[in-house]
Amino acid sequence: MSASSPSPADAQAEMQKLAAEIEHHNHLYYVEAAPEISDKEYDELFRQLEELEAEFPLFADPDSPTKRVGGAPIEGFEQIRHPIPMLSIDDLFDLSEEERDAIERKTGERPPREKEVVDFYKRLQKGLGTEHVPVTIEPKIDGVAVSLVYREGRLEYAATRGDGTTGDVIPRRPRPPPRWRSAARSSCPTRPS
Repeated sequence: MSASSPSPADAQAEMQKLAAEIEHHNHLYYVEAAPEISDKEYDELFRQLEELEAEFPLFADPDSPTKRVGGAPIEGFEQIRHPIPMLSIDDLFDLSEEERDAIERKTGERPPREKEVVDFYKRLQKGLGTEHVPVTIEPKIDGVAVSLVYREGRLEYAATRGDGTTGDVIPRRPRPPPRWRSAARSSCPTRPS
């Protein structure tokens, strides 16, 4: 353990504090629709908790906010189970100069600013067992995730992501543009109910 790492007791206390703070902000964002911090500030809290959980896995709570997506379905709305879970997209960030300096002090090597992207690509290569993995990297835009389910070319329902497994049915179905409707009618396979 390096000199800058917290003691196990301090790490456990900090993990509990961060988890409680993140849960508070999740409630404000997902239930109250009244966030009080920016997405960037939230991401920093989340990242701190992820890093502590990686360094001290014995203290990682299986019910940690880092292990879930979205928020619980909202009481009063009809809920529906998603046919395929709606997962969250991971964030990748450029390292700040301070982070690069800290890593250089620890390892003796200065990492590239894009270290997280490089590490992610290396995990893909290792996991897939191949040197060349085609990927598309796009900016992540935070917002509402919606599941649109079509059966035989007709929109059956729309639902929020909810907790990733169960979402809230959107009572007034969004009307997709005419081009989408005609494409859906001609390309949707028939699926058993």
